[in-house]
Amino acid sequence: MNDGDRIDGPEEASWVGDLTRLHDDLLSEYYRLVDLVVGFDQRLLTIKGWGVTLSLASIGFGFQQSHYGLFLVAALSGLAFWLVEALTKIHQMRFYPRMRNIEVICFDRFHVESGGLVASSPLIDWSWKVAFQPYGWSGTESDPDRPQPYLPHAAAGSVGRLSRSTRAMWYPHVALPHVIALSGYPLDRTGLVKPQVSDLPSHFLTCAGPLGWIPPSH
Repeated sequence: MNDGDRIDGPEEASWVGDLTRLHDDLLSEYYRLVDLVVGFDQRLLTIKGWGVTLSLASIGFGFQQSHYGLFLVAALSGLAFWLVEALTKIHQMRFYPRMRNIEVICFDRFHVESGGLVASSPLIDWSWKVAFQPYGWSGTESDPDRPQPYLPHAAAGSVGRLSRSTRAMWYPHVALPHVIALSGYPLDRTGLVKPQVSDLPSHFLTCAGPLGWIPPSH
């Protein structure tokens, strides 16, 4: 709370009590949002795990059977899981603006200045954004102590909104390894890859065989 926001008189106690309740409610909502974001991380890992397993199995059988159709199965499953993971990531990212708004509100109403330092909580999302600045890896400079809200995208138009909504699909941690599974089918059809079981590393056959993905060659 800033000194300029204080109210003198009998209403001060009630006003301070309202601010305290507001702060508590904001913190409760904020950490609930954090839990939701963490829950989405678990879903994303599950989606990626299923996608990798199915694509890897299809590619392995494609090498064993020398059949391009199995590479097509791997490519289609990779694309499907890639899209599902990207959509799930977009749903997770919808919580970020509200988290940042709470950080901005808490800073504006409840930050404390002491000895030239500024203290405010929570700042999880903002601290992540400005974390690279001390290392010189960030292209833009922002005040690490003063959070800023997410910029509105309404002025970008439909094309701008579309590009922003599809950007998550091309994040490396979302695209990989699904995009690798997609490359198997065109490589096989162009003859750049000749699927033979002997082409697979021996440690892959040893590990995959007991799991039932690819029988070890004899």
